[in-house]
Amino acid sequence: MLLREGDADFAAGRAYYAIFYAASALLFERGLSFRKHSAVHAAFGREFVQTGILDARFHRWLLDAFDKRLQADYGVDVLLGPEDVQRMIEQAREFVGEATRYLEGAVAD
Repeated sequence: MLLREGDADFAAGRAYYAIFYAASALLFERGLSFRKHSAVHAAFGREFVQTGILDARFHRWLLDAFDKRLQADYGVDVLLGPEDVQRMIEQAREFVGEATRYLEGAVAD
């Protein structure tokens, strides 16, 4: 809706936070909790990508979305195009879906 209404920058931020909170939930399920975004980014890579539990593309999406959120929130004369933001939203949906599948499996175990 935000993207449709012309607020691409805010939509990019919400897409990042969807990914960030999904990554945080995955880490929390393992008893890990962090205050800093950088700590979540690093721990997600270590716990889920380096171990082969999740594909490396999810870590890349987390890092890229963070960079784009910073650009959207703080960049001067930096505009994210609707195509970039639409791709972020699609990645966020896939990331959250994968996190949900993992967490549902973890609860069943």
